Amino acid sequence: MTAEEPGWEVDPDDDWGVAVITTVGRQLKLRREALGMRAADFGSEVGYSEDMIYKIEGGRRIPRPEFLDEADDILRADGLVKAMKADVAKVFYPKKVRDLTKLEARAVEMNLYDPLNIHGLLQTPDYARGLLRMRRPAYTLDEVDRYMSARVARKAVFERDPAPELSFVLEEWTLRRPLGGVGLLRRQLEHLLERAQLPNVELQLMPMDRAEHAGIAGGIEVLKFEDGTSVGRSQAVSNGRLVTEPRQLRILELRYGIIRTQALTPRESTVFIERMLGET
Repeated sequence: MTAEEPGWEVDPDDDWGVAVITTVGRQLKLRREALGMRAADFGSEVGYSEDMIYKIEGGRRIPRPEFLDEADDILRADGLVKAMKADVAKVFYPKKVRDLTKLEARAVEMNLYDPLNIHGLLQTPDYARGLLRMRRPAYTLDEVDRYMSARVARKAVFERDPAPELSFVLEEWTLRRPLGGVGLLRRQLEHLLERAQLPNVELQLMPMDRAEHAGIAGGIEVLKFEDGTSVGRSQAVSNGRLVTEPRQLRILELRYGIIRTQALTPRESTVFIERMLGET
């Protein structure tokens, strides 16, 4: 893994992220120049190329946390550069993930259906990392770490108090594919059973033998807030964009409601997963 990998590029459409990284880069440059240090010499000290130093100082690359730690010592910043890590950590997550995390932090109810994979909020770290590594064209190791950090941040929804009501509908076939190996699958099934025991979580399974299925058009997410408003998302309704228009939300809620009635009950789903675990 090197600092030259593309996973640390700043998304040019992320205005807030660009502003943060530009500010951090400017501060690094000012401190380096105040010491009369050349960019090449600074790069040699931290193990980066001169070109990479210019990219970081120019706000075109997201600096790694360990880089900021080393830079603080080399530039004799007395902790001021290290203090930037908190803001940089927020930009580390892709903008769409930050936006989604903010919505999930406000939600009092979440209805979630993913027809292709176990929902990201329910994936174990090892299972999630395995899925990310299967992506083609392949992610760099830095990109995998970036998306994994984002997954961990989103799971804070389980730790909120008061906790939101969480409803998941999973496809049976996504639990039968031994992606990453049987060992990973077993731990994933055990994790699902643990989550299903939480008082604010309803986990339902859609069996493969169902003759009717209202979810064949794609995944569904509906988040409801304390003030009575809602947002939804579905590839079938809005090409994956968030929607707030009442008519589109009614369509999503209707489909999700039908999917739940077609799926096994939470208790039946737990028994089904326990049986699958015994077969694995």
